[in-house]
Amino acid sequence: MSQNYPIGTPGQPWGEAEKQQWFAAQRKQRDYGNDVVRRIEHLRELFQVDSYGELNYAEARFPLFVVRNRNWNPKLPTALVTGGVHGYETSGVQGALYFLETEALNHLAHFNIVVAPCLSPWGYETINRWNPAAIDPNRSFYPHSPAQEVALLMAYMQEQGLAPQVHIDLHETTDTDNSEFRPALAARDGVTHDNWSIPDGFYLCADAKRPTPEFQRAVIEAVKSVTHIAPADAHGCLIGSPMVQEGVIHYDGKGLGLCMGMTDATYVTTTEVYPDSPNTNPVECVDAQVAAIRGGLEYAAKHLPK
Repeated sequence: MSQNYPIGTPGQPWGEAEKQQWFAAQRKQRDYGNDVVRRIEHLRELFQVDSYGELNYAEARFPLFVVRNRNWNPKLPTALVTGGVHGYETSGVQGALYFLETEALNHLAHFNIVVAPCLSPWGYETINRWNPAAIDPNRSFYPHSPAQEVALLMAYMQEQGLAPQVHIDLHETTDTDNSEFRPALAARDGVTHDNWSIPDGFYLCADAKRPTPEFQRAVIEAVKSVTHIAPADAHGCLIGSPMVQEGVIHYDGKGLGLCMGMTDATYVTTTEVYPDSPNTNPVECVDAQVAAIRGGLEYAAKHLPK
C-alpha cells in the first residue's frame, strides 16, 4: 500500500526547499575511501586504473575510477561492468571489485574489460538511491544528464572511444525500496506509488529493445549454482513487470534513462540481488554478482562474431 512521507505536501512535487530538507537529513554511514578506493588502489599492480573525474559536492569530494586491462587489444570486443549506480546497493559495488580481484584476468583472452565499480560514492556512503540533488542516476543516462555521476562516466566513455559489446550492470532490490525509496520518489514527484512485492531471490532486468533471451538464460543458469532465483508473484510479475522467462523481466533501457541503455551493446542486462532474503547472506550476494558476470561473458565469448 502507499505510504506517506515526512517531507513535502501530498500531491505536490518537491521544490528546492523540500530537496534541501531531504538532503539535510542524510548522514554518512560508511566510507568510500576505505571500502572502495583502497581496494582499487591495490588493483593497480595488475590493471590500468583511470580517474575519470571527481564529484564535487558541498560537503565532500569523491574521485571516480575505471579499472581496465593494461594491454588493450583492439581486435577483441569490450565488456563493460558497472556497479554502484545506486550507491546503497552494496553487492553491486562489492561484486564489481571482487570480479576484478578474482575473475577478470581469466576473460582477457576474449575481451577487453572495463569496470566502473562505484558510480555513486555519495550514495554509497549515505546508503541512498539518489544523489545529493535528489536525482536518481539510474533514470538519468541520456545526453546532458543532470546527474554528475552519469555525465562524467558518459564523457569518459566517449573520450576513450569505448563501444562495449557486453554490458552488465550490477544492482540490488532491497526491502528499503518499499520502506524508503518508493515513498520518497512518490513524495518528490507529488504522485502515488503502490508498493510492490519484493522478489525473494536473484533476477535480471533485460532491455526490451535487446532482449537476447539465451544470453539472459545463461546468466541465470550461472547464478543458480550460487543462490536462488526469484519466482514470479501471484500475478506472474517481478516488481510489477511480467516475468518473460525464468528470473527475467524487461525494461526500456534507453527510454527510461537506465545505465543499461547507455551503450549499444549486443548483450546487456541488469542484475538484481535480494540481500534481505532469509535464504542468503552478504557473501553469497557478492558471489552471485560475480557468477552473473562470468555467465554473461562466457556466453558472449561463444556467440559474438569473431
